[in-house]
Parts: sequence; C-alpha cells; structure tokens
Amino acid sequence: MVGNVDISRLNELGLVNKPKVEKAEVGQEQFLKLMTTQLQNQDPTKPMESGEFLGQIAQFAAVDGIQKLEKTFTGLADSLVSNQALQASSLIGRNVMVGGDAGVLQEDVPLTGALELEGRADSVTLRVMDGSGQLVRQVGLGQQPSGRIDFSWDGLNDDGESMSPGVYSFEASAVIAGEEVGVSTFANVPVQSVSIGKDGGGISVNLLGLGRRDFSEINEIR
Repeated sequence: MVGNVDISRLNELGLVNKPKVEKAEVGQEQFLKLMTTQLQNQDPTKPMESGEFLGQIAQFAAVDGIQKLEKTFTGLADSLVSNQALQASSLIGRNVMVGGDAGVLQEDVPLTGALELEGRADSVTLRVMDGSGQLVRQVGLGQQPSGRIDFSWDGLNDDGESMSPGVYSFEASAVIAGEEVGVSTFANVPVQSVSIGKDGGGISVNLLGLGRRDFSEINEIR
C-alpha cells in the first residue's frame, strides 16, 4: 500500500511499471491521481473503504498547511530581522542607555548615565573611579524620588582638577527607609557602528569606549 492505494491492484491494471517501490514518497497530487484511478477500476464486490483515503487526504492537507505556515513564519522572521537591522543602523551617532557601571568622558562632553531607585531615597551618592579603581569624585545627589534618575559628571575630581577623557567606572548607593542599598546604574554612550551577524542574525552595536553590545541590551535611545 502506498498512501492507502493498493499497488497490486494497479499492477493488474498495468498502471504501475515497477512492482517494487523502495521508500517512495507519494505527493498529494500523485496520491489523488492514483486514488481516482483505483476507484474507477475497483472490484465492485470489494469496494475501497472511503474512510481510508479520506483520512489520507486529511493528512496531506495537514502537511500542506504546516508547510505553508512554516513559510509564513520564515518570511515574518526575515522581515523582523530586516526591520531590526534598519532600526539599529539608524542609531549610529546617537546615544543609547545600556546597563553597566562604566561610561565615557569625552573632550568637553561630560560622562552621563542614570540610576534606578526602587523607592524614595533620603540621599543618593554617586562615586566615579578611574581605570585603576581609584576614587576620583564623589557626588551627593540629595533626596530623589523612586524611579530612574539621570546623572552627569563634568570630569572634575574632588580637588576641582580636570580628568583626562576616557573610560571611567561608577557606582551609586542610596538611603531608602533608613537603610543604605546599592543602586542599579546605566551608562549613556554614543553608538559608533552596527554589526549584523551571518545570515542576518546577532545584531549588535559598537559603543564608544565600551565595545560591542547585543542590540537587545539597549535599554533606552536618547
């Protein structure tokens, strides 16, 4: 039986040249042709049961539907990747916010970022360190409401001296309900270029001073 079609019966009618079929795959169109031929030439005393070929037709229809659905999803995925790549390319030259504890001090451009407070803070303190981890500036931000709070460091150390442009790390703490807690930090940095992985996958952005970050890591576009 191939697709519930009686091959021996078709052989008797001379409709099949080779009596032996090794792992043949019968398509929907071929199956319907064979089934129609068998119905036209079936033995009236032993009619073919309709449930068998109707079940086979339903299987073919289901497979065909799944294949079309797969093509639709593939097309949708390709479209999403293209849109994401277009959006990513439009970021070049703009600033984005990414989670982390390092930012870039540029010539005549302050280091900027943000803090995420889980509750209203009685006081917030920002500390900036150089490449060796040495504290160069401590900034009191006073009372702050819950939520995201932007900050900016002008590049001056605690003695009022200008620091050299480059990458600096930072950390923050807050006093909330009488308890000092750590605070999540974000860096606001420019996008220099965009990279797209092989076959359109793995879109990433190259950030000034911070290197490559996955596109999904962008928290906010400024």
